[in-house]
Amino acid sequence: MFDRKAWLIVIALFAVPVVTHAQDEGVSRKQQEKILAKKEKQKKKEQARKEKEDRKQHLAIQDKDTRRRIKQHTRRADRHGPGRHRDPFLKRLFSR
Repeated sequence: MFDRKAWLIVIALFAVPVVTHAQDEGVSRKQQEKILAKKEKQKKKEQARKEKEDRKQHLAIQDKDTRRRIKQHTRRADRHGPGRHRDPFLKRLFSR
């Protein structure tokens, strides 16, 4: 039917398009960095949403007095800014 040369030619013809197709699908470094940045941004966004949802669930579990106390402490912390949160000396001296 076919001799050796014919089989080699047929195999070579089938192999060539596969090799050239494999080289065309490469992703450039810039595109890869862009994809990774997008994934990282999406991950960060999902994590922030999850934290917000967890905080809301945590507050829903608490009773009314505890929610009020948490709200007061959060406001005080926001007022005093980052770092150590201490009330002024006189307020600490004459409080409960």
